[in-house]
Amino acid sequence: MIDLSEFVNVHMSDDTTRLLLDKARWPEIDMDLAVNCIESRRKLRTKVPEWYKEPMLVFPRKLSAEQCSSSATGRYKSSLAERIALSAGKKENEWNLADLTGGLGVDSWFFSKKAAKVLYNEMHTELCTASKHNFSVLNAGNIEISNHAVTSSKSVISGETGMSPDTLLSAFKPDIIFMDPARRGEGGRKVFLIEECTPDVLILKDELFDICSNILLKLSPMADVTMVCDRLGRQCREVHIVSAGSECKELLVWMDKEWSDEYSVHAVELDNDDEHHEFIFRPSEEKAAIMIPCMDPMASFLFEPGKSLMKSGAFNLISERFGIAKLGRSTHYYIVDSQEIADKLRHYGKIFRITRLNPLDKRSIKAAGKEFPIAEVTARNIPMDTETLRKKLGVTSGSDTHIFGLKSDLKGNLLIVTSKVL
Repeated sequence: MIDLSEFVNVHMSDDTTRLLLDKARWPEIDMDLAVNCIESRRKLRTKVPEWYKEPMLVFPRKLSAEQCSSSATGRYKSSLAERIALSAGKKENEWNLADLTGGLGVDSWFFSKKAAKVLYNEMHTELCTASKHNFSVLNAGNIEISNHAVTSSKSVISGETGMSPDTLLSAFKPDIIFMDPARRGEGGRKVFLIEECTPDVLILKDELFDICSNILLKLSPMADVTMVCDRLGRQCREVHIVSAGSECKELLVWMDKEWSDEYSVHAVELDNDDEHHEFIFRPSEEKAAIMIPCMDPMASFLFEPGKSLMKSGAFNLISERFGIAKLGRSTHYYIVDSQEIADKLRHYGKIFRITRLNPLDKRSIKAAGKEFPIAEVTARNIPMDTETLRKKLGVTSGSDTHIFGLKSDLKGNLLIVTSKVL
């Protein structure tokens, strides 16, 4: 391992394709593993800097580094797991979690900082071997390693390879079971439906609930929230849509065996300081919410919801809770008069200061393009897409100015020139 880690550190900036072609120069090095380590560490530099800083860690699969959690989302999940444990009557640091789909081990590592014990289980032997080494380097002594495919007891009886949850967890006794099913199908294609992922949570759910009352799932951020909860059933207690850096990163579902009430949706935005802001609601609240129509678009600020809020679908509720007008039923932008409200909303998306607002026509497009030749452009719900509007304006990207072409149900199509509020 010493020779490998030294090689990886020396060649971190090298062309990995060239290293593979020239591997005969270093017969003592497993070059495939070395290249995977180099490429994985490059991905982890900003994603999981705590691991990047440890030169002794090994990574046998670069795909695992691509798919693993970031430090920010790992910390969020561990805090959520702790809240689940506390809600079940457990004390801090006195609960156990079983991670049945361990992968690179980032989530297990973050869970281990909150839990008393963590079981890391992974079906791929090379990842288990690497994780055992990595956890030792990271001084994570409360993580146990298990190397099994998780299969329902019925499948095991019928002759499929793998181990049933009951057999796998009989000695560990978890308070929470965590699963991040693999979202790759045949030929490496991406899949989004729960039953297409491996292992299939729909098949395993009842067996898992026979072992403990709380399951935490990490699903594709592309999955539809309503469909997911319909498929998983009444035990869905909370759905967390987690975004960071203007990108939806994870969809987390807390399933509680005893839960039968309506689930809540948590639209979560993680900021650069590792803090988070949540917009929490129940689907029935959104259905009952009344949108405030935009009677007069002349105001100080424009609010664009962040990725989590957009995915949550709480469009009328945003208008109702914050007392802000929505431009249109299908135009998910809001007009804000108050600086105080704008300051609150910036944690949930982007706030822009409105500098010009005109009807969208040839004259306003020509004038805006001439006055603001460098600007970002967005078109929503109007008879042209963003690229077409950009070409008509004749602008190039590269400034804090942002020009929006948006439809207002009451005022028609608008051209709104803004500057982003930091």
